[in-house]
Parts: sequence; C-alpha cells; structure tokens
Amino acid sequence: MKRVGAARDLVFGYVRALHAIDEAMRVAIPSLERLADVLGLARSRRISRSGHLGTYSYTVHGAGCRFVSGNGTEVDVDFAADGSEIFDLWRLRWYGLSLPEPLDVTDEDLRSAVRSLQPLLAEVRPGWFSVAS
Repeated sequence: MKRVGAARDLVFGYVRALHAIDEAMRVAIPSLERLADVLGLARSRRISRSGHLGTYSYTVHGAGCRFVSGNGTEVDVDFAADGSEIFDLWRLRWYGLSLPEPLDVTDEDLRSAVRSLQPLLAEVRPGWFSVAS
C-alpha cells in the first residue's frame, strides 16, 4: 500500500506541474487560451517546434508537447481532439524518473493510484487519463 501512496503522490505532482506549466505558458504567450494551443502555434510557425517559453523548454511532438523545467523535471502531455490534456502511465513514470530525487514506480502501482483517484481523474480512453473538469 505504501508504494501505491508514493504513486499517488507522483500523480498529484504531475498534475500540479501541468498546472504550473499552463500558467507559465499563459504568461509567456498572453493570447494562449489553453495549453493545447501551443500545438497550433508551432504548426502555423508562429513559434518554433522547440525552444524556451518562460521558465520551461518545450518540444512539440505529434499530438503533444514535452516541457522541461529548469531543474530537469519533464512533463510530457498529449492533447485530445477537444484540447484537453491527456496522459498515460508512461508519461507519469517518465515524470517520476526526471524528478530531482527520482521516483521509480511500477506501472501496476501507477494504475492502482490512477484508479484510486477517480473521479478526480477520468479515463478518456483505455490507458489515457485527464483531470476531470
């Protein structure tokens, strides 16, 4: 049970980091209505596909973006068709491994943690989650 608690803390940390990134991006790009708009800006070449915005470096990829903070913490997120932020267990695990004090949790513990956090988190498709609105 202690491992699932650590995994829950990791999920909460990821969600907090995602909110911090959203706030930082809105400061860096005042016209940004939602974080997913970074994709459109990169695709229209109004911003580069990779670079620095505020205190984060970013790299746009496929349906998402990877953000790296000054201390090396990585938050990789995809965006659903409606622009909502979605993530899977791999992204959560990678976040944990990138922390200043890395936290390595199993997929099983992460799966249990995410399920225990419903309805705070919603499974939008098998294995993919978002913060419920």
